Amino acid sequence: MKKVIQIPGAPAPIGPYSQAILKNDTLYVSGQIPLNPATGELVVENIEAATHQVLKNIGALLNEANMKFSDVVKCTIFVKDLSDFAAVNGVYAQYFQNNPPARETVEVSRLPLDVPVEISCIAIN
Repeated sequence: MKKVIQIPGAPAPIGPYSQAILKNDTLYVSGQIPLNPATGELVVENIEAATHQVLKNIGALLNEANMKFSDVVKCTIFVKDLSDFAAVNGVYAQYFQNNPPARETVEVSRLPLDVPVEISCIAIN
């Protein structure tokens, strides 16, 4: 049986999808954007702040499923500008300090609400 994870600590979906789905011991986190769920404002003053907000949103969803960043096994990062890779990577490394998950980083032409970064992940407890 799958369980829909929907919490106020992560941005509400802007389409027909769930914030995350827990199936058995695996959590599938939908792409998170740098939207501050408390204020409803986008955090886009710079790529570092945007990336921190995305990872805070992911952290809230992991916490709701009783998981941690160390439980994440796969991430996908979408950026609008691959020249932001080093800055995104620097922030990302703060959340995945030991045994980081597998991942790919892809440059895309556009993201929801024209944000500069979106990250999705899979975690296993």
